[in-house]
This record gives sequence, C-alpha cells and structure tokens, in this order.
Amino acid sequence: MSVKNLVIVESPAKAKTIEKFLGKDFVVKSSFGHIRDLPKKEMGVDIANDFKPNYVVSDDKKKVIAELKKAAKDATVWLASDEDREGEAIAWHLAEALGLDSKKTKRIVFHEITKGAITAAVENPRTIDQNLVDAQQARRVLDRLVGYELSPVLWQKIKGGLSAGRVQSVAVRVIVEREREIASFEGASVFKVVALFESHKQVFKAELPKKFEQEAEAHAWMEKLIGANFTVSDLQQKPGKKSPSAPFTTSTLQQEASRKLGFSVKQTMSVAQKLYESGKITYMRTDSLNLSDIALEQAKKEITANYGKEYLEIRKYKTKSSGAQEAHEAIRPTDLAQSSFTGESQQQKLYDLIWKRTIASQMAEAKLEKTVANIEITPGKFKKDEGHFIAEGEVIKFDGFLKVYLEGTDDEEDKKEAKMLPILEVGQVLEAQEITAKETYPRPPSRYTEASLVKQLEQMGIGRPSTYAPTISTVQDRGYIEKRGKEASKRSVSVLTLESGASSIKTEAIQENFGAEKNKLFPTDIGGVVTDFLVKHFAEVVDYGFTAKVEEEFDMVAEGKHKWNVMISGFYTPFHKLIEKSSDLSREEANSSKELGVDPTSGKPVIVRIGRFGPMIQIGTKDDEEKPRFASIPDGESMETITLEVALEQFKFPKVLGKSKEGEDISVGLGKFGPYVKEGKVYASLKKKTIDEEGNEIPGDEPTAMTLKRALELLKEKKEQQKNRYVSQWPEKEIEVLRGPYGIYIKAKKKNIRIPKSIKDPEKLTLEECEKIIKGEIK
Repeated sequence: MSVKNLVIVESPAKAKTIEKFLGKDFVVKSSFGHIRDLPKKEMGVDIANDFKPNYVVSDDKKKVIAELKKAAKDATVWLASDEDREGEAIAWHLAEALGLDSKKTKRIVFHEITKGAITAAVENPRTIDQNLVDAQQARRVLDRLVGYELSPVLWQKIKGGLSAGRVQSVAVRVIVEREREIASFEGASVFKVVALFESHKQVFKAELPKKFEQEAEAHAWMEKLIGANFTVSDLQQKPGKKSPSAPFTTSTLQQEASRKLGFSVKQTMSVAQKLYESGKITYMRTDSLNLSDIALEQAKKEITANYGKEYLEIRKYKTKSSGAQEAHEAIRPTDLAQSSFTGESQQQKLYDLIWKRTIASQMAEAKLEKTVANIEITPGKFKKDEGHFIAEGEVIKFDGFLKVYLEGTDDEEDKKEAKMLPILEVGQVLEAQEITAKETYPRPPSRYTEASLVKQLEQMGIGRPSTYAPTISTVQDRGYIEKRGKEASKRSVSVLTLESGASSIKTEAIQENFGAEKNKLFPTDIGGVVTDFLVKHFAEVVDYGFTAKVEEEFDMVAEGKHKWNVMISGFYTPFHKLIEKSSDLSREEANSSKELGVDPTSGKPVIVRIGRFGPMIQIGTKDDEEKPRFASIPDGESMETITLEVALEQFKFPKVLGKSKEGEDISVGLGKFGPYVKEGKVYASLKKKTIDEEGNEIPGDEPTAMTLKRALELLKEKKEQQKNRYVSQWPEKEIEVLRGPYGIYIKAKKKNIRIPKSIKDPEKLTLEECEKIIKGEIK
C-alpha cells in the first residue's frame, strides 16, 4: 500500500503524538535521532578540501534508512525534526540519506505538539534552512578537530584515555579556578552583635551595625551595656515591590529544577523532552523569553478566573542573550487551563514548576512595606556607630504573583524568610532578653552546582541551550569533575552573652559545624592538571572570551552572515600550529608535578604527579641509581592539598597489624591498584569512599588508620566471596566453573569461556560437558 504523505520526526513518542492530529492520508515515522554523523574511528574531516565532513550512516541506523526509503517512495515527504539547529541538521541529513532534493522537500517546524500547531505547520511548509544546517555543521566539525588533535597530545604528555573539548575544557577550567579561589580564601573572624527584644509578646532580632575584630573589643563594648536602656528612636516605613521572574528558558528551567526539585541538568532535560513529546509543553531548548499572543490570552483568562483582575499584569519579556539562537517561545504549558495532570511523578513536578512560572510571569507585582527600626542605647557611652541597634523587616501588603510562585536562589543566606517585625512606636522602651556577640567567619566562594555552572556559562556567553546538559555529563564521565557532598567540619567559636538583668558577661567557647555541602562540583587532580596544561600551552582553546566569540560566530553562520568553513579556517590554522609546537614538550613539563619536600631517610625529593594509573606520590627520580618508590594519594587528599607529612606516611607500608588465629601475618599495604590488607595469599581491597543518594560523602578505609579488627572483617568478606565463587573444579584438567559478576562461566587454564544459552542449569555442568563447550561442540 503506497503512502501519500510521509512525516518524519526524531522520536517514536513524538511520532505517536503527531499521528493523532493528522488524517488518514499521513503516516508518521521516526528517524530515532541522528541518522548520520562523523565516523567514530577517524577524524572524518577533509582539512585540505575546505574542511569537508565525511558523514557516515551508523550501523544501527541502516535498517531505519532502508525502511524510510521504502516508505518515501512515491510519497510527499515532510521533514518534521525539532526546530533548532540540531533539528535542522537532522532534516538535512535525512534528505541526503534518502536521496531527497533538499531545496524542494517540505520542512515543517512547530514549537509545541498540539493540533493547532501541527495543522499550521503543514499549511506553511518551508525548505531546509542551509544556514542553520551550516551552523550546526560548524560546531560539529570544530569540536571534532579540537578533540581529535588535542586529545592525543594529552595522552602523550599526561595520561592515556584523556580528552579535551572546546566547551568541556572551559567548563572544567571554571570549576578548577573556583576550587582554587576557595583554597586560597582567607577571612579573619569578626564578632557580630545581635540583641533579642520583645514587643507585644513577639520576640524579634536587631543587629549592631558595627562588627568587632577582636574578642577584647567586643567584651569591652558589651560591658557598657550592663544596666543600659533601649528605646525606639526612629521608625522608617517605605513601600517596596517585588516583580515576578520571566518564563523559563532552557538554562533557567535547569537552574530552578535543581533548586526546587533536586533534579540534575540531564534529568531535567530528559523529563522536559517527555513532556514536550507528549504535547504538554512547548519546545524545551530555547533562549527566548517570548510568550505567544495565544499563551498570553490563556494566562489572562486563568489569572482572572482563579485570582481576580487585580492579580493580572500582562508583560512581554525581551531576551537578554545577544546570541539567542531560537527566537521562538519560552518554555510554557501548551494549555494553561491544564494546571496539572495524572502521570509519572517527575513529569508532574516539572510541569507544575513550568505552569506556575508561566502564570506568575503575567501576574501583578507583590506590594511590600519595608520597616527599619532604630533602637537607641542610653546612656550614650558609645561612639556614633556603636550606640544603636537596627531591626529590619517587611510586611506583604498585596501578595500578587507570590500567591503562585517565587523563584528559588542558589544563595543559602537569601533562602531565609523575610523577618516580620511586631508593632513598634517611636519612644517605646524595650527590654533586651539577651544580647550576644558571636565570633563569625566569612564564607568562601560557593562551589558550583550543575545548575549554577549552567548559569555561569550562560552569563559568559559559552555554550547554547542544546550544549549545557551534554557538557556537564561529559566532564563528569571523563573523570575531570566529581559531583559529591562534603561532610561538615567543626570549629570552636567564642560567644559573649549578656542576659536580661545580668551584671556580668558570660564567655564560652562552643563547637559549630561548617562547610557541609551536597551535590556540588569538585575538580579531580586530573581535571586540575589538564586545565593547567591547556591554559599554559593552548590558552586560546580555554580562553573565556575566545570561546564566547566562537559561539557568536556560530550565530553569524546561522544568520547567513558568515561562511562556516571560512570561520573554521580562522580557528584551525593557529590552533594546529600549537598542536605541532607541543611535540617539543617533555612529559615532565606537561605533567604539572609538584615537589612537596625531601624524604629525611633517603634525602630524595618527594613529588606528586599524574602517573599511568592516576595521581600518585613518588620518592626519587628516574635518574637516580635506585628506582623511585611510589604510593597512591589517600582518599580525602589531592595533589594540591597533600602535605609532605601525609605523603611520607604512605611509604610506611606494608605494615604488619598482627596475626590471625592460624598464625599468619595480617598486613596492610599499598599496591598498584590501591590499598589492601593481606593474609597469606588472600588479598582484600580497602573500601573506597562512596557518595550516598543525597550526594553526601561516605568515608572509606584509610590504610594509615587500619586496625587488625577491621582488616579481619575485610578478609573474612573476601574469603566468603571466594568460597561462593567456585561452582565446580577439576584441578587435574585445569578446568573450573566459576561465578562472576555477569553470571557463571568456564575457566580453562587462563582462558574464560562463555556458557551457551542452550545450557539451562550451568551449576550442574559435568566435566564432559565443559570439555565439549571448550571445543565448541555445544553451542
């Protein structure tokens, strides 16, 4: 049966939704994403021929292409991939692979999957926009050139298996530099004075504007308060207002879903994709803040009906991003009358966030009344800025958009609710229940979360909506960045307290927790070394301004103002010269090794560097007569933080902890694959630190703190594993049936052999059956 109209989309879910809106003359099929790309095992770019890419159809897409070709025969083909550059490129690749004329083939786009949008798209087809295709092609080719030429330099000079990327390496640099800011942060403590007053049975806080650098200063000032009076000397009440945030773009959705729902950037995009494909929201990759007239009319109707006319304030937001590539619509529900739906929990939560943000963006400002109370201390024994407390608070006079939604924040301090003050009057005498001067420390810069990194990259002009999620996933997958938590540390702080009616100051030292973090991005040692290497030898590749300029050039290609291969040439020529120049670099120069000091026993240098298996400590150099000694960097330490003392501690191994009941030595040592405990011929690895579901770090075993009791526990566990490992054994034939992590298998001498599916019960295999499987007689 021939097909009249073939519509090709990217995903089966999208195909299913669209098919509902088109008549019987239309068949909708999916390309299952990209159908062509650069080859995996070669560069695939002809540099000498204007950077012409050599696209290949991946093996898993050959069947898809064959089926689409068959369906396209004698049919009118409508290419309906997504509306951004990536989608335009997919449409072009489909036209090329199916042998269609890209200048005649109908291209349809829509930013929401609704009947109205699909019908309008079919009524207004266009042809493939080659400028958008070229912009995506430029990004793909440039990223391939950088990765393909720069990654081998890292393998040769630092460590095998590393990779570099035009955007990923910049993202790693941002995180490494923030970590170093934190490490170098020095902030002296100050004493902050807070008083608790009561008025009309409501207790409220007031703060002294001045802070004291020394405890003695704070104590001397506090003593002047003994027997003092407190009077409200001035009240200032000012009207204030708070405006709603704009509707969601890709990056703001990622940030808010992280703050309010705890979603990772990748998770947010996955859930949003499902909502889009099922017709619930508009397209989820966008820089635009615009809402269509239809959406504004829906918002007007919903707000008026549910909250009243006084809550309505229609706004048109303008996109701030100069390089906005998708000037269509912000992310919004396709039908604002639908405030919720039954379905998968994560989709419900994200949809609720999008609905509230969209509605709130068209609601009236919240009206506030801000109050500042000046509380004078008498008698006046104090200097000008020391003789009064200030209390601040606000009252919401009209909630406006706050009735629906308030944007979250990355700043913990900003998350505190606004203080509410009781009724106060000028001349009112107050009694201080308690006044404290507490030692406080300034906070270092915050580590990035996935969402705040997206915000930073966007502000720097680096990356675009489609790149944030894959970039953040890549830097973690490559081992340059870890997403984890950090346990709180403890410190002693001084607190001076004057209680109501007391005649002396109470001084005490209390323990407080600080520095606890969850789901933050930490650079690894490899991330730091690679960043230093790139900054030193390939500065342009990881330069923030240059990377943002490249993004602007992609935008110019998309607008038809720049030829893509001319743009690539401008980047590649100086870049390739740097690659050629790097061959003169020695591995030692590139490896950013760091000398910690001298080993007092041997007099040789103690060095930390990246080795074949990762970061390590080394005593001695390769030029010494004796071979250098090596040890792993312990958990909780890094190349930048480890001290000489801690490093030398790692060379006190192997160390005997005691004896087993059988008289065997129980020892702890450091091996090529990490720390271990040993009894006879039984080795057991120490447990590594892990991260729980909430991103908190669970400490592992430390070799320096290993006890005999813990070593015996680890060895017992290993012996149990080994005992359960053997299913059957025929030592004389050197054949064993073993239980492994992926199921039961046969080991013949040193060779592992998979058991055929025809064997229903591998645990009952006989020697004869094993020999037949080894010879290939049973399949």
